[in-house]
Amino acid sequence: MTDKQAMVRPNERQPHVLLLTGAPGIGKTTVIRRVADKLKSNELGGFYTEEIREDGERRGFRLVSFDGLRRVIAHADFSTSRRVGRYGVDLAALDEAAELLRPGLGATIYLVDEIGKMECFSERLVAAMRALLGGEVPVVATVGARGGGFIAEVKQRPDCALWEVTRRNRDELPERILAWLREKMPASIRSGVAGRSAQP
Repeated sequence: MTDKQAMVRPNERQPHVLLLTGAPGIGKTTVIRRVADKLKSNELGGFYTEEIREDGERRGFRLVSFDGLRRVIAHADFSTSRRVGRYGVDLAALDEAAELLRPGLGATIYLVDEIGKMECFSERLVAAMRALLGGEVPVVATVGARGGGFIAEVKQRPDCALWEVTRRNRDELPERILAWLREKMPASIRSGVAGRSAQP
């Protein structure tokens, strides 16, 4: 495809996990949040990550769940050996986020932003993500463009499709993702997603 958006590793089983990758700052989180805006909050599981800015400067990152939980997961002022760049990482906050991915919460769709170096410090979060990917509920997750370990592992899973977010396709991706989700969901709830996505 000319817009560089493509599924990789064609296989017989239709993937139930959609991974979004791309350069930092390209708009992956914005795509996830626009998809969430078109869905009912009570059917969503997972979280997204937002920047913490002070006086116009990025100082850290906050995890926000779709039921309102907010936790600072990294900050320039945190004194810890676990660091990504200049940001100290709060392992306890990431461990707590693992609960947002556990089965039995009633979610019919999971949105996860993101699978990155920061999140991979938490063994509990990685284990919860592996269990989620191994299930049957549709998942849309952003993943770092670079990185080894779990970041590389998830991109190689045969039950995952990998799309690249670019400046050219990012505005139209939310509707494409909603269409992808409708194909994965049972008919009993598919119409609700279709109805919400048709609204302006």
